[in-house]
Formats: sequence, structure tokens, C-alpha cells
Amino acid sequence: MLLASLAIIIGLPVLLWSAGKFVGGSAAVANHFGVSPLLIGMLIIGFGTSAPEIIVSVFAAAQGNSGIALGNAFGSNIANILLILGLTALISPIAVKSEIIRKEIPVMLGLTFFAAWLLLDMNLSKDDAFSLMGLFILLVSWSIWTAIKGDKDALAEEYSEEINASQGTVKTHVMWLITGLLLLIASSRILVWGAVEVASFFGVSDTIIGLTIIAVGTSLPELASSLVAVRKGEHDLALGNVIGSNMFNTLAVVGIAGMIQPMTIDASFLYRDIVVMLAATVALFIFCIGIKGQGRLNRLEGGSFLAAYIIYTYVLINSAFIS
Repeated sequence: MLLASLAIIIGLPVLLWSAGKFVGGSAAVANHFGVSPLLIGMLIIGFGTSAPEIIVSVFAAAQGNSGIALGNAFGSNIANILLILGLTALISPIAVKSEIIRKEIPVMLGLTFFAAWLLLDMNLSKDDAFSLMGLFILLVSWSIWTAIKGDKDALAEEYSEEINASQGTVKTHVMWLITGLLLLIASSRILVWGAVEVASFFGVSDTIIGLTIIAVGTSLPELASSLVAVRKGEHDLALGNVIGSNMFNTLAVVGIAGMIQPMTIDASFLYRDIVVMLAATVALFIFCIGIKGQGRLNRLEGGSFLAAYIIYTYVLINSAFIS
């Protein structure tokens, strides 16, 4: 038990640090070779912040721990909206200026409902996984087209400022890219092993561990980037990172895990966790789409998100020890 706890305590910080180095190195190398800042932001940074989720879920699925694989992906989506955007908006209200973000929010909502619909039969089959990966390929293609067409968008300016601020030579960035990837893989294996051992010791399902400790832990890159972004007044960047991460989690993380190992889910996961994820996504859509004007996530709405996450986490922990 002590060794498993140390695996989580050590594995999680190393996972997050290595993910940051991997994403930062990838973005800097792409920038050196003249790739559009908006394209780097939407693909490498927006999706790259989900690197911890995908590596953890891949190892979990390969080892037959479907609860960790799915709990990590969907739990991170819940944490991204309710915890991260809630806390961020509570500190500084988030105004939506980017037309790209306004287009991405309905896409995220549609993808979330599609993923939930696939799980209504309590199974994630290989056909379901291939469907998600097919949509992911379409999403990447759409992101590339959007980035090419949207260089004058507010989001493009914010990504450009972030990427051009990076220092160092190409060799240095390549070194961090490779180092980050290797440590990302190693720390993910350690973290999954520790999580499974702790779940077994306390007699709780690995799904609960995936939805709580691992989901929140792997969402910390989004939290850090969102808080830094709003401090700089880059509201669209804060929101864009979360939206990109959620779409990546829903399609690529779940899709790849399902391709490795088809999964059966519990009814409680469908009717509790999936429902919470859907409700959070719908609420974000209503607050940020800006039907009658500029979209905005204010402090009251952010506080509501944060309160909802606290209640949800309490219910999870309570159910883990009652059952």
C-alpha cells in the first residue's frame, strides 16, 4: 500500500511535468519550421494538454482496467468544465471573443452527446471506438482548415503571443520533446499501477479512482494554462484549451482505449457520471455561446460550476465507501 501510494504521489507530478515539456517542445519545434501559431495552438497545445489522459488510458485499457480508462477520460471532461473553468471564472470572468470558440462549443456538445449515445448499451465496442476515431480524424481536418482560414481571429493572436514567448534552440526543444514523451510513458505506467493497487486496498472500484484522483490530476495542465491565460487577459485561450482537451478526451482517448480493449460499463457510470458530463457541457454551451450578444462565463456561473463539482465529488466518494 505504501509503495502504491508513493507511485501516485511521485508518478502524478512527473506525468504533469513531462506532459508540459512534451507539449512545449512540440509547439516550439513546429513554430521554428513556420507552422501557423493558430494551427499549433489548436492541435499541439489544445489537444496536447490531453497527453496525460491518453497515455494513462492506453495503459489502463491494455491492462484490462476499463474503469480507469473511461473514468480518466470522462472524469477529466467533468473536471475541465466544472472545476477548472469554474475556478477560472470565479477569479476572472471569461469573455468569449473568438468566432472559432463560438463554433467549437456546439461541436463539443454534439460529440459529447454522440459518445453518450454509443454507451447507452453499457458497452464500448470496437465499432464504437472506430466511430470515435473516425470523428477524431474529421475533427483534426476541420481544425486544420479552421486554422488556415482564421489567422485574424482573436484566438490566433493569443496563441501567437504564447508561442513566440518561448526561448531556446531547436536542439533544446527537440531534447525536451523526446525527454517529455519518454517520462510521460514511464510515469503513466507507474501511476496506473499505483491507482489500481490503492483501489484494491480500499475496496473501491477503479472507476472511482479514475474519476477522482487520476481525472483531476491529469487535468492539472489545463488548470495551470487556464489560470495563466486569464491573468494575461487571454480569455479565449483559457476556454480554447479546455474545449480542445474535452473533444480530444471524448474522441481520441476513449477511442484508442476502446480499440485496444472493448469495455463494459456499470449502470451507475452511465446514469451518474455521463449525465453529469452532459449537463456540464450543456450549461457551458448556454453560458458561452452568446445567442443575444457576446458569450460570457461570469463569477456567479463559475461559482455554480465549482459548487456542482464539490457536490459531485462528495457523491462519488460517499458512494465508493457505502457500496
